[in-house]
Parts: sequence; structure tokens; C-alpha cells
Amino acid sequence: MHIGLIGGIGVAATVVYYQRLTAAADRLGVPLRLTISHGDIHSLIRNNLDDAREAQAAIFADRLAGLKGAGCDCAALTSLGAHFCFDELNQRGVLPLVSGVAPLDDEFAARGLRRVGLLGTQVVMETRLYGQLRRTEAVALDAEAEALGRTYREIAVAGQCDPDRRRVLLDAGRRMVEDLGAEAIVLAGTDLNLAFDGTDPGYPVIDALDVHVALLAQLAAGAVALSDVAA
Repeated sequence: MHIGLIGGIGVAATVVYYQRLTAAADRLGVPLRLTISHGDIHSLIRNNLDDAREAQAAIFADRLAGLKGAGCDCAALTSLGAHFCFDELNQRGVLPLVSGVAPLDDEFAARGLRRVGLLGTQVVMETRLYGQLRRTEAVALDAEAEALGRTYREIAVAGQCDPDRRRVLLDAGRRMVEDLGAEAIVLAGTDLNLAFDGTDPGYPVIDALDVHVALLAQLAAGAVALSDVAA
């Protein structure tokens, strides 16, 4: 299975996808066929904030065409925020798409989680992961969604997280646990590892990127069928 990734949205998240996907394939003992097409985080941010789904889908469709030409069998977006135009992109039918959002509901349920707190883009938090969670309740700091989303964007564009922004995000997670009853905090933004990796926030954390990577690695190994997981 030749997997394509639309990366660069942002660059740091793409690097982590590459690192963790190759490591997962190694653990499974399978060779990884992977091609990455570089996207543009700045146009993604503008279109996301404007809810310009068709415009962003057109940009991504061009990247998918390149991945298809490179021989990819399927593709994935390396940004949960980019999934705001997932349906519009999928309707263009360029390549089968493997969602990074769809597997999360089953993952949370398998862990026995009844309520999770979300950190990510403003849209991801306000829509509760695009309304795709059915078996687990999601909560967020709605009054702070715009400010937290801006903090996340700044980290994604910079490709690094300074101590002040790290404190803001760690504190937001703590308050969702203490005040909103979240049993775990979901890093629903693929650059949030920049803030959380190597830290002990004092509460359970689930990186949505890892769930997506595990599914892509299973595809690469032939452990799951593309028809069962692709949109």
C-alpha cells in the first residue's frame, strides 16, 4: 500500500507523522511506501478561518493529483484542522482519503472514556471534532476557543512552542479536567506535540496524531483493508 500525505500544514506535524509512521512500520516489520506533498499552512489558515471549504478543497485536490501521479493508493491530511473541508475534498474523488478524525470515536470508546477535553483549532474545539464523536462526549473551553485557537496557530506556523504558550495550553487542559470533568485531554491538533511532548501535565493526554498514524501503519502492513477505512 503506497500512502500519500499532504504535509506542510504545519511542517513540524509533518515531521512527526514521518517519524512515527516509519517507526510504526518498522515495529510491524513491513516496508513503508510513502510520498509527501507539501501544502501551504498560510492559505489553510485563511481558508479555515473564512470557512472557505471549496477553495481549500481545490488546493488539496491539486496536491492529491500529484500524489496519485506518484503512485499513491490513498492519502491523508497531516492536520486535523485541515479536515474542515474533508467532505468537499472527498467528493472530488481524486484519491481515497483516510480520515484522522473518524478513528477517534472508536479509540476513545475502546479506552472506556466517557468525556474528553479538546485542544486544537477554534473550529475543531467549537464543533467538537466536526460532530463526529458519537460514543464519547467532548468538552472544550468555549469562551476561550478563539484565543486558544490563535495560540495553536502561532505554534503551528512557528514550528516550535515557547514556555508561555506551553503554560497556556497545559493550563487549559488542566481546567477541562478539573472544571469540566474531562477524563483525558485530546491533542486534536497535530502540532500540539510541540507543547506536550516531554512534559508531565498531571492528567491523561491522547495525541490524535498517534491514532491516525497507527491506522496508516496498519494499512501499510495490509492488516486492514482500504475499503474499510477510506472515505
